[in-house]
Amino acid sequence: MVCGSIGYGGIDKIRKMYFLLRRKGFDIVDHLVQKGMDYSDILDFRDKKELSQQIVSHDLQFVEKADVIVVVANKPSYGTAIEMYIAKNSNKKVILLANDPVPTPWPVNFSDYIVRNE
Repeated sequence: MVCGSIGYGGIDKIRKMYFLLRRKGFDIVDHLVQKGMDYSDILDFRDKKELSQQIVSHDLQFVEKADVIVVVANKPSYGTAIEMYIAKNSNKKVILLANDPVPTPWPVNFSDYIVRNE
């Protein structure tokens, strides 16, 4: 599973990483292929409690299914942080893809591997 900021403009990088991993022969657990899981066009979830619950439940099911989580660390993401935490507590491997400097210790702490490029 590839995690990263969807709501803050990172969905293209997530899709690119899924494409790259498929091309390299990895079996992918792609949480974006299901209809309605690309919510990058929604600017405010405050009045979307039911949709929020659906998205979170969906994403956490995919964290459960995955053996490895690849985190695209291009922008902050509440969801990605929680997905990393749950993955680590489930003894899954977490790979942090950080093309740019990471100005916080949190994603580094919850990663098993840190890479600077694809």
